[in-house]
This record gives sequence, C-alpha cells and structure tokens, in this order.
Amino acid sequence: MTERGTSPRTAPAWDLLTQHVADIGGTTLREFFAADGDRGTALAVEGSGLYLDYSKQRVTADTVDLLCQLADERGLRDYFAAMASGEHINVTENRAVLHVALRMPKGTALMVDGVDVVAQVHEVLDHMAAFADSVREGAWRGHTGKAIKNIVNIGIGGSDLGPVMAYEALKHYSRRDMTFRFVSNVDGTDFAEAVVDLDAEETLFVVSSKTFTTQETMTNAHSARSWALARLGSEDAVAKHFVAVSTNANAVASFGIDTANMFGFWDWVGGRYSMDSAIGLSTMLAVGPGNFHAMLAGFHEMDEHARTAPWRQNLPVLMGLLNVWNRNFLGTSSVAVLPYEQYLKRFPAYLQQLTMESNGKSVRLDGQLVDTETGAVFWGEPGTNGQHSFYQLIHQGTTVIPSDFLFFRTPLNPLPAADAPDHHDLLIANVIAQSAALAFGKTAEEVAAEGVAPEIVPAKVMPGNRPSNTVVAEVLDPRTLGRLVALYEHSVFTQGVIWGIDSFDQWGVELGKIMAKRVTPLLVDGTEVPGLDSSTIALAARYRG
Repeated sequence: MTERGTSPRTAPAWDLLTQHVADIGGTTLREFFAADGDRGTALAVEGSGLYLDYSKQRVTADTVDLLCQLADERGLRDYFAAMASGEHINVTENRAVLHVALRMPKGTALMVDGVDVVAQVHEVLDHMAAFADSVREGAWRGHTGKAIKNIVNIGIGGSDLGPVMAYEALKHYSRRDMTFRFVSNVDGTDFAEAVVDLDAEETLFVVSSKTFTTQETMTNAHSARSWALARLGSEDAVAKHFVAVSTNANAVASFGIDTANMFGFWDWVGGRYSMDSAIGLSTMLAVGPGNFHAMLAGFHEMDEHARTAPWRQNLPVLMGLLNVWNRNFLGTSSVAVLPYEQYLKRFPAYLQQLTMESNGKSVRLDGQLVDTETGAVFWGEPGTNGQHSFYQLIHQGTTVIPSDFLFFRTPLNPLPAADAPDHHDLLIANVIAQSAALAFGKTAEEVAAEGVAPEIVPAKVMPGNRPSNTVVAEVLDPRTLGRLVALYEHSVFTQGVIWGIDSFDQWGVELGKIMAKRVTPLLVDGTEVPGLDSSTIALAARYRG
C-alpha cells in the first residue's frame, strides 16, 4: 500500500494526467464521437446488475488507462482489502470501517479484534426481523391493545436520510395499510406535522441515536414522549410505543424503553453508511424482512464487484476516477445527480451527505493540508422535474456541471396512453435526450438552419461538451437499491483514497453543534455567555426582543 495520506501529486500518473489533459483539453465530445463510431459502447461497462455508459465523459481510452494507473499507484486495491479485513482505516477516530460487514451473508466469518462481526450483525438482523414481523402481523400491541398502524422514525443525518430515502425508494413494496413518517429537524414544525393526524394508540416511535444523546434527536424524542403520554395517560405506555436504535442501554432504559427492544450497532458503522444496519429498522418495518435482506444482497453484490473487478470493468471505481478527473483536471466543482425515477426523489439528498460529509476535507491523513481540490458539491432532483428548473444552467450556464443520469428499463407503475407514447417511454426519451443535448449541444449554424432570426441565434446556441454518466438498471427493486447505494459508497471511497483523505470522519460537523450549546442559555433566559462575538450577541438580542 502506498504511504497513507500523501499527496496524489507524488504519483507519476498525476503528472501524466496533467500533460494528457493539456493534449486533449480542446477536443469536444462531438469530435470524440465523430472520430470513433463505436465510442457509445466502447466506453461502457456492465456489472452487478448495473450498466454504466461513460462515453459522454470528456475522456479517451488513454485517459482511463492513466486513471487506472493512478488507482494502482495510490494503492486502491490494498485499501479495499484493508477496509474489508477490519483494519482501522478511519485514522483520526482509530476505527475500522466495516459497513461492508453489514451485508455479508449469514455464515460468513470476519474476525476483527477477536470478534466475529458478521455473527453480531446477523444477531441484530434476526432481532429486527422478529420485531418487524410482530408489528406487521399485528402481534405487537400498543398500550390500549390496538395494533400498530403508524411508524414515526426519529433521527437526524444518517439516522434519517438513509431510512427516509430507502422508504421512498421502496414505497412500491411497502405496507400500504401502514403510515410511515420521518422526523429529523429540531424545528418543532417537523414533529408537529408528522403526528398531526396520527392516533397515539396506534403509533410506534423508532428513536435512532447511537449515544442516545444527539441533541436534535433527543429533543424530538422527548416531544414524542410527551405527546404520547398526554394521550395515553400512563408512563407504562412508553415501553409499548417506543423502541430504540442505540448502544446506550442506561439512557434508553431511563427514557422508559424496554432494553429488550433496543437494536444495537457498532462504532465501525458511520452514520452515512448505516442505512443497512439497525438504523434501517423503519425500512424493514415498511417493506418486510424479506425485501430488506434482498437489499442487503444487492449491497453485498456491489461490494464484491468493487473489491475484485479489474479497474476498467469496475463501475464504482470508474465513477470515482472520473469524478477525480473532472474535479482535478477539468476544474469542475459539482455533480448533478438526476434519477429519472420518482421513487428516488430523496436519493440526491441522501448522496449529499454520503459524498460531501465523506470527502469534504482539506487535511490529508498525514495531517498536512491538501494540495489538490477534494470533494465536489453533489445535488440534484428527479427528472423530468429538474428539466423545468435548473437544466437551463446546466445547458447554457458558464459553469460546467457533470451529471449522473439514472434510469430503469421497466416501470413499476406502467401507464399506457392512447395514441401517444406511454409515460415510461416519454420519461426515458427525455433522459436519453438530455444526456445527448448536454454532450453535443447545438451550433450557431444548426440554429440558423432552423430559420431563427439572426439576432436570436446566439441566445439559442447550446455549447454542449457537458460531461455525464448514465446508469441503467432493469427495475427499481430492493436488490437494485442496494447495488446503487453501494455503487456510490465505493465511488466515494475511491476518490478519498486518491486524494489521501479520511473519508470516514466528520469533524467539521462538530463545531456548529458545540457553538449552539454555548449560545442556547443566552437565547433561553439571557444568561451572559463570555467570549461571544458582537454579531452573535446582537442576533440573540433580536431573537429575545
């Protein structure tokens, strides 16, 4: 393995890529495609049930060769092996990074610090499945004897973004006679709206906090407790209407939750990598243990693909390397994630945390400041909605934004239309057309040939040469969702290894939380807090009136 945390500029391939981008920098996607009639299939790979077309990236076969050389020189294969073996690659927290163990099949052994972590994982999964079945089958009863019909997940960050994304993505497979809500924001409106039409006798809260001390989560949990007790009248009701995803048994018991209904996980599971752990309990309640295990199988399938496939056939590694190419050699700063599937409406928000909390770093593993750009901004919206919102900027704006398009060959809700293309044909026509329009644009000559008035021609020119990937799958089912999430997880890991940063800590999240705790007494009762700046003091005074 290369010495950890060094600058990627020390790799010979980095200098070669710098020269290479100068050699091909002026070549457009139009010219690339004109020179190679097979480009559309030559720069495409398939694996683990997904198809990746990266032919509309501004690369050649030589670019890919050099990027793969860079991966080798940065020791990427060794890093994958180190992660899978439980080595403490989260250096600043001295922790293993074993989200891959969360989806290893039962019976697989992985010993870490003398403990078989896969056996522990499946013990929790079995506990989750038994509980989910009891709730879904009506055996679990609330305090007054009524069956549970409403599930409210309380968490924040990975304890919310993963479960809500997975629930929305797999809603087609969920129990439609049950209601699922998700509360994360400490803004009281979030909780109030989540429970406004729910019957407390039929409502179960899943409180997700590893330490059971997360400020936003516990504030909402205590509000939920008060709401339930005001309607159910007895402290005994808490044990029937609350369960915990946590490791703090004392705090869970003090809250009133029976620790038999506490579902644990481990410090080697980062929040943004935890949706397939006990944090996914609300997802399992929605779709059932069978579908949840199918999702885990999809995760594991992509894990094995990422770990073993040659780089040129390795979907997540190629996506990660292409992001490095765009960020560091073509100078782009963001990536638009554009799923043409309404069920994936929360997928871009989920990826925001996965990518930006992981690789939004300016210090390397060796403690030195980075000397390259690192994580890009990830954002997006499902198609075709985004086409009538921000695509104008992607097509004609002055900032080049690479895009990831996603679509599925088979619709979950086919709606044929008489004498017109059906909904799904129209949807897929749009996604394919958009990637082509971004790549090739429209020249002034092409616009003028359409009879456009000369003074309007410049406004209608589309510069093109905007790079994109297109990821295609057969259908959005639980297994495919697992594959997609793992695809981006390993792409993020690839980028972090190239940049020499720790993709698994998140110290930048802490300072604002600490400051909020300091400021709170000033807001609540005017208690003077020493050391505050004049703006903070003035804003607090404005709030208090």
